[in-house]
Amino acid sequence: MLYKGDNKLKILDQRYLPRWIVILIDTFIAVTSLLLTYFILLGTPIKFLDILSVPVQGFAVLLINIVFFFVFKTYSGIIRHSTFTDILKLAFSSFSTAGIVLLINMAHSAFTGEGKVFLTTSILLYMLLSFTVMLLFRVAVKESYQFLRNTAAGSLKKKVAIIGVDDHTISLGKALTTESNMPFQLVGFITKSLDSKKFKILGKPVIPIKKSFSETLETLEVDGVLIISGSLKGKSKNEIIEDCIANNIEVFNVPSLEKWNKKEDIKNQIKPIDIEDLLERTPINIENEIIKKDLDGKTILVTGGAGSIGSEIVKQLAEFKPELVVILDQAESALHELEIYLQLNYPKLNFITELADISNMYRLGLMFAKYEVDIIYHAAAYKHVPLIERNPHEAIYVNILGTVNLSILSVNYNVDKFVMVSTDKAVNPTNVMGASKRVAEMYVQSLQKEKGVTTRFITTRFGNVLGSSGSVIPHFRKQISQGGPVTVTHKDIIRYFMTIPEACQLVLQAGTMGNGGEIYVFDMGEPVKILNLAEKMIRLSGLEPYVDIDIKITGLRPGEKLFEELLNDTSTSLPTHHPKIMITKVPLVNFDDFKVKIKHIIKTATKRKNEKVVELLKEMVPEFISENSEFEALDAPKKSQIAKAE
Repeated sequence: MLYKGDNKLKILDQRYLPRWIVILIDTFIAVTSLLLTYFILLGTPIKFLDILSVPVQGFAVLLINIVFFFVFKTYSGIIRHSTFTDILKLAFSSFSTAGIVLLINMAHSAFTGEGKVFLTTSILLYMLLSFTVMLLFRVAVKESYQFLRNTAAGSLKKKVAIIGVDDHTISLGKALTTESNMPFQLVGFITKSLDSKKFKILGKPVIPIKKSFSETLETLEVDGVLIISGSLKGKSKNEIIEDCIANNIEVFNVPSLEKWNKKEDIKNQIKPIDIEDLLERTPINIENEIIKKDLDGKTILVTGGAGSIGSEIVKQLAEFKPELVVILDQAESALHELEIYLQLNYPKLNFITELADISNMYRLGLMFAKYEVDIIYHAAAYKHVPLIERNPHEAIYVNILGTVNLSILSVNYNVDKFVMVSTDKAVNPTNVMGASKRVAEMYVQSLQKEKGVTTRFITTRFGNVLGSSGSVIPHFRKQISQGGPVTVTHKDIIRYFMTIPEACQLVLQAGTMGNGGEIYVFDMGEPVKILNLAEKMIRLSGLEPYVDIDIKITGLRPGEKLFEELLNDTSTSLPTHHPKIMITKVPLVNFDDFKVKIKHIIKTATKRKNEKVVELLKEMVPEFISENSEFEALDAPKKSQIAKAE
């Protein structure tokens, strides 16, 4: 038996037929077509011409045809992947053969007067037969290969339906039905249009949703559904996914047609849906022309450029063609990986990487002298709350001293714009990390008001970004893959979330605004309950919370609070011309006084006197009250005053 599903002859393992075999097969078809032509005409009144014998005529036609096989390279394509171009090559070969033979007839008649050498009817009949049979051979090979491939993999392929009917979903369906290596078998298209029940697309039925999506799923024998990214609104998508989870059906996300990576196999771009996809918000419209005008021809420094936010800022800058992007980071491996990534994916971007620590003023000074920096995006910071709570001096070195160093150099070297990435944890901070970022905000704001300062200092403040290093979602994903338990610090804890690209888009947009000294706050949407997030992630993995994967409440970590704010009590929120960006006004401090305090806390940090460091932070940021931390004792006098006031 040639084929039993396990491919005994390894037919499917052959990459392609050798070219000499294709030529031999086409030659055999040509010979067969000549014989058919002869026997068809033999029983008719039409007689072959006798200037040359019939075998010699046949040999001459065959020789001419073989020459054109090589001229048009009819053998060069892979038979099972034959395209319209391959058909054209066959057609040109056949027509050219007939054309040359007919020219020989005309030339012979013109020069000898003895008439034609070849019978015109036989040549036209041969051309039609040979072209048709060669074409059928290629179609047969292609369809047979597809059939064998589908049969072999049929039991392994997941039966899927595509949500929606439009150009994008049809293109996806075509890829599923024509690519033999796809791990999916298309069952049909699901749509809300009730009049589509009699239609078929690509030979697959269009299935209307009658009463509910859940009931429609129950009637289909599918393993999963495919959703084109951006094709459904957040609420509709969430409802569909909830129904799929309830019916134990997998959900796969597919990038929109414009975002397909042409260098990557499409099957690798179809991925199980992530929690990030469920938290999608209305797409942000940024003013590309304004940003492009702002960045065009500029030398831009990105600190923390190898981090989650910094690297995304660099990638987005690449779309606006700046003169030079200087990427600074102290993480050697991450910086090296980013360099390789940019060389591969953004070959036209003029960039250079600099390995440096922003707390080293001498190193930064050499770099500012080397490059004429126009704009700085300051994303370098220590951000892990519990870790910084145990090492307050490190937050002073990087979050405060690093910002001070960059700010001073920006003023000295007449940098046009300094955009600082801050955090919602700087609002009414309950931990060292948030307080250190608030001090950095206060420093650049007060510096802005100093005489002779032309650099525009702009602060952007937002919440958690999905998928960033250390964020909760990658942590949950890892715990689920290890079989659990998933750990949540408190059953009522909530957080604001934003995707990394969305956050960086708004950073670039905010950078075009203001005259300096402003703090811009981003619309973070609705807060998300972390416990609900954990439960949904477990269900998306095809598991049941508390049954397959347990969820444990571990208690708040040092410095962690239940609710995060974007604006503090004394601030005023004002709208801007961009609906996703607001401006907040906060009280300014005197720069000369604050500068003295900065020097004091940096000097204290070098001696690693952590308690004294935190005490100084609390003096500089009066609203800083520690929670769930060893430093809560330092707040006793402040809490006593608050209690008396109440």
